[in-house]
Amino acid sequence: MSKRIPIPAELTKAHMQPQEQALALRPKNHKLFIGIPRENSPEETRVALVPSNVAALVGYGHRVVIQSEAGKRANFLDHEYSEAGAEIAQSDEEVYRAEMIIKTAPPTMAEIDLMHPNQVLISPLHLPIVQREFLEKLRSKRVIALAMEYIQDDSGAFPVVRIMSEIAGISAILTAAELLSRSNKGTGLLLGGISGVPPARVVILGSGVVAEYATRAALGLGAEVRVFDNNIYKLMRLKHHLGSQIFTSAMDPVILRNELYQADVAIGAIHSKSGRAPVVVGEEIVAGMKDGAVIVDVSIDQGGCFATSDLTTHSKPTFVKHGVVHFCVPNIPSRVGKTASAAVSNILTPILLKLESVTGIESLLYQSVGLRNGVYAYKGCITNSYLGEKFEMKTTDLELLIASIL
Repeated sequence: MSKRIPIPAELTKAHMQPQEQALALRPKNHKLFIGIPRENSPEETRVALVPSNVAALVGYGHRVVIQSEAGKRANFLDHEYSEAGAEIAQSDEEVYRAEMIIKTAPPTMAEIDLMHPNQVLISPLHLPIVQREFLEKLRSKRVIALAMEYIQDDSGAFPVVRIMSEIAGISAILTAAELLSRSNKGTGLLLGGISGVPPARVVILGSGVVAEYATRAALGLGAEVRVFDNNIYKLMRLKHHLGSQIFTSAMDPVILRNELYQADVAIGAIHSKSGRAPVVVGEEIVAGMKDGAVIVDVSIDQGGCFATSDLTTHSKPTFVKHGVVHFCVPNIPSRVGKTASAAVSNILTPILLKLESVTGIESLLYQSVGLRNGVYAYKGCITNSYLGEKFEMKTTDLELLIASIL
């Protein structure tokens, strides 16, 4: 009979006690190094971050470097940024050392030369002016490039496009009113009319945010408005938001042609979710419009929805074709740079602050479908299928790239 060796109770009772749970360690907060370069284009007056939002980012421990006089055209001075906690850089090279570059205009080829692998670029893409060489150079630099206009929020909306669209819609009508005046070699027609004199007739293509705010502005000035869109539900939403029974119609070719022939102002306000805006008005219809009529093609950011539209600039904003004045400036919000800068900054700052709780941009892209939608170049790969088809370049699924890294 074997002897049992007594074991002290303190050595055996522990397995009956609750054990400590192994908790997942939260990744160390990721601090950003953000660079804001000065825009060199004379057409661009906006700045990506305003002082108040810089102060918020710096308060969370992020580092912001802004080039001297980057906010000057939007009436934000260097000392305001300095007081907000930003570092003031004198050269492009200093700014482009940052891990993230945020711009309100697409980078130039010289600016791309200053970039480095794995750097994040957030800027507009401006589809009509994109060249294959631009994409090739970004690809060779192996940066992560996001187009502001294709970033989506949790509801699937495009927040940067929406806020710029509000500005563009109001500005489009105010611009058309100026172009109709005699001082701008227009027909001398007052947009809203007066007692005994009929108002101008405004035709708006699209019923999204640009169209809504253009309609509000036109109705506020007393103009007669017609809105066209093939999405009946969007037309219903527009009527509901405006709270009035305005003239709306589907894109019936006969009705649209007749209305454009009588129009004093036509506003192009059609937005594409991924590629070029559709051309819905042919050249023969423009040729049949009134002499001195005005076209403001807000859709020129995505190629334009009038067949006769060509890019113009703030310094030379108009041209005349078939007797019709065309205004086709791609960055209309730059006309009101201070307001537009604050609007963009208010959208970008919450996105940047989300990086506080993740390990880097790849993690945030993995979590956010809307943010992924804005990526068109990722570490040497083109990820936007429309750009790939347009320039006959190989594209790679972004979700596969991110999943393979994480």
